[in-house]
Amino acid sequence: MAHILVVDDERDVATMLKFMLEKDGHEIATAYNGLEALAALGIEPADETKPVPDLAILDVMMPELDGYGVCARMFQNPRTKTVPVMMLTAKGGMRELHHRAPNVAAHIDKPFDPRALRELVAGMLGGKL
Repeated sequence: MAHILVVDDERDVATMLKFMLEKDGHEIATAYNGLEALAALGIEPADETKPVPDLAILDVMMPELDGYGVCARMFQNPRTKTVPVMMLTAKGGMRELHHRAPNVAAHIDKPFDPRALRELVAGMLGGKL
């Protein structure tokens, strides 16, 4: 079982992802904006007791701090630097931009095919069940 952080300001999307991925046996934490994500990761405020996820799924466009900002802060923090990130975006044609960030391992466009997303997550986790 993998620990996954899902961050999306659209609560319906976050709830659907949580349901789908828990069904696959993963433990899911959710946040609804970038600042909540930093708190859940133990980055800001600093809290080394917070679990480091095996994967973070970040929406690009969010209030407070967008997915790119969260991704950058994760990469600057020694605890979360190596956590792979999947970016979710409603803006097509962003693939090239996502792959410039060192910790972005994949991206998926909204709306997404649930089966394709689950397969991508499984591939990124390399069998961590």
